[in-house]
Amino acid sequence: MPKYDAVIPRIGASVTFFGTAVLRQFEMMGVYPVNESVAITRSRDKLRSLQLLSRKGIGLPVTVFAHRSGNTDELLEIVGGAPVVIKLLEGTQGVGVVLGETHNAAASIIQAFGGVNTNILVQEFVKEANGEDIRCLVINDKVVASMKRTGREGDFRSNLHRGGSAQLIKITPMERQTAVSAAKIMGLNVCGVDLLRSAHGPVVMEVNSSPGLEGIEKATGIDIADKIISFIETRAKPDKTRTRGLG
Repeated sequence: MPKYDAVIPRIGASVTFFGTAVLRQFEMMGVYPVNESVAITRSRDKLRSLQLLSRKGIGLPVTVFAHRSGNTDELLEIVGGAPVVIKLLEGTQGVGVVLGETHNAAASIIQAFGGVNTNILVQEFVKEANGEDIRCLVINDKVVASMKRTGREGDFRSNLHRGGSAQLIKITPMERQTAVSAAKIMGLNVCGVDLLRSAHGPVVMEVNSSPGLEGIEKATGIDIADKIISFIETRAKPDKTRTRGLG
């Protein structure tokens, strides 16, 4: 089998299990991965990633995990009442993310998801974000680019895949530190950290282990791909993987 120096994992959410299995094989062969399989698996588990971030004091929206919840009133009360954001645990790129604008609407959505035997997250809706979020691209514990994403009119989701727009933004020192800390906690060398500007500081929505590059490169004019290659050139060494594919 050919010998490789490094591998850049770009694993779609729908093939996480298969993709990380292939990546573990590379790790066991001593090939250097930009992001390790254990870190990718950790970040893809929405609940686990929020638990890890919370344990380290990272700002997060109030979140409740539910499975076939029978008491929606209590659940909604915990997160502060409607409006709330309801997410499928396995959703990505804004798919499986619904806004429950009123108590009755949110309860109906939660009950509908429960009826198909799925796991969901119910989160407080950060009104002051005004349908905008910030994507920070972190490489080697540094924010190398950041953009503000705005959802299309009438849509609270700001994902570019859902028709949102993006522009260059200057982030605050606290936002920069939050993004870097989130990447470190996940164990990711390269990732996108999505933040909301809340009334009580930056809150992390997600840490993406395979962030898209086209949108942020276009918005910022920064060649992110080149920075990833430069990172590999300085860091890649045989058998340098911490977990060796065994975690």
